[in-house]
Amino acid sequence: MIQSCLLSAIPSIAHGFGHRQMLTPEVLVEFETARPYKQQVHGTRIVTVETPGQACGHADGFVTDRPGVPVSIVTADCLPILLAHRSGRYIGVLHAGWRGLMDGIIERMLKQITALQWGELSQWVAVVGPAAGAHAYQVSEALIAQFRARLDLPEAIMSPRPRHLALGAIACHKLESAGIGEIAHIDQCTITTLVDGSAGPREGPDPDAYRFQSHRRHTLTHPDPETRPKLPNQHSGLVIVP
Repeated sequence: MIQSCLLSAIPSIAHGFGHRQMLTPEVLVEFETARPYKQQVHGTRIVTVETPGQACGHADGFVTDRPGVPVSIVTADCLPILLAHRSGRYIGVLHAGWRGLMDGIIERMLKQITALQWGELSQWVAVVGPAAGAHAYQVSEALIAQFRARLDLPEAIMSPRPRHLALGAIACHKLESAGIGEIAHIDQCTITTLVDGSAGPREGPDPDAYRFQSHRRHTLTHPDPETRPKLPNQHSGLVIVP
């Protein structure tokens, strides 16, 4: 299980980021029956979760103030972002891929927190979890051009290498600019990080050598979509402990 000291410092909250050997963080397993039902669609809809097992429909962000009700998302190469008020009374989680970052899912989440009157953003902390790293996440020049046109970001943050997108850096910049009090980035690449924490090649001979599930790596390893096995995703989330 992967955790952040920033969230571990809030006693009333349990959190974790999943990985290939432990898809659901062990601290969230006992709350699994209370997990909301949802379908992630790379959108920007944020749902306030008020009851265990709540039906949330299509959504990629969740907030709650209810103890014992976990909020979590599944990812492969997209960003899991966990948020919490320093008091431990309010929590949130985001599934943020390139579409969500471009379309403003972080801004939607912070707008929801403000509308709920759950404290000043400066009293919130955020942890940006493992995702496709800028060194390995190669995209089209057309997509980079869309980011340049729609987001006011320094090039060195958005695309530090030609045709490579820095999801984690973009998210951290957005959170900092919005006034989040403290931000941590677990900068581990889901495409290349090995079980021992070192960085491997983009196309390794042994998928079991890698720490995370990765759709990008999985597609490279199994190029034929007809025979490609289904890839289970890893869960990341948090819960206010009753």
